[in-house]
Amino acid sequence: MRRLADEMGIRAPSLYKHFDGKAAVESAIIEDALFDIGDVTHRAVRQPGTVSPLVSLLTAYRAYCRAHPNLYRLAVCGRFPRQSLPPGLEEWAGNPWFVVAGDAHLAQALWSFAHGMVILELDDRYPPGSDLDRTWRAGAAAFERSAGPV
Repeated sequence: MRRLADEMGIRAPSLYKHFDGKAAVESAIIEDALFDIGDVTHRAVRQPGTVSPLVSLLTAYRAYCRAHPNLYRLAVCGRFPRQSLPPGLEEWAGNPWFVVAGDAHLAQALWSFAHGMVILELDDRYPPGSDLDRTWRAGAAAFERSAGPV
């Protein structure tokens, strides 16, 4: 809490003028992270450039998570404070996965693939010399075969 307050230019006790406690601070940070991830992934699907929307989604998601590893971990690991988030936020943030998959179960599988890859990459759990770009491409190709054209 002290570090967060320092970053905001205030003293730690001042945080409690705005939040009920640590859990409320974490929920607010998770909410911001979900908005950021949602913005990134929605944009990736809407404006995929020269690659498919699915590849664009995976590429953007991976880049965001690698750029913000601790924020990503806070937002998606451990208990999820669903009840304290704005209604509809989780569905909105997850919508790009459904758009590219075309099926709710395949969308969950796709996000699970991406999340697992990201966490293992952030935790440096792959063997030395692993070509993770190639692994991501292989996963994307497998899901594209399952999802069909978008």
